[in-house]
Amino acid sequence: MKWLLLALLAALAPAHADEALWNAVREGGHVLFIRHALTVPGFGDPPGFKLEDCATQRNLSDEGRAQARRMGEAFRQRGVPMGEVLSSPWCRCVETAKLAFGRAKTWDALSNLPGRPENADRQVRVLRPRIASYRGKANLVLVSHSSVALALTGEHPAMGEVLVLEPASPKPRVIGRLSLP
Repeated sequence: MKWLLLALLAALAPAHADEALWNAVREGGHVLFIRHALTVPGFGDPPGFKLEDCATQRNLSDEGRAQARRMGEAFRQRGVPMGEVLSSPWCRCVETAKLAFGRAKTWDALSNLPGRPENADRQVRVLRPRIASYRGKANLVLVSHSSVALALTGEHPAMGEVLVLEPASPKPRVIGRLSLP
């Protein structure tokens, strides 16, 4: 029901919808799917990159690092409770999580999909029950990639954008988006 109210507010008055969404995440119990912050130009990773070697990957730009810090500050200033912070093992995601929230636990289910499309169904099968079962008082934070967001929700967030998910079965419902400064 809360998602219906948010959708109606979004259609009528975007500023009110943003405030309603902030109020919802302040209450906790949501899953915040965050696409990593801004990166150096490009798409995907260079050929032959190594997951364990950040120097071989496409990483955050200086602007992306500042964006991640602002993101964390926006959540703190608004009193949004943050629970567990899970991140793709890709360096740009881990760095986003650590700069924004001071911590990150890597989870392979959040791994990037380009060049690995055979993993999409398996990762979504792992992600959906974890999201659907979330019942915390804080918000569960997932930092990942647009490819994972698309496979999971059908939506393509911008770098640094937050999809607010209401845990639901069998598919998480996107109740709104937060574009942070």
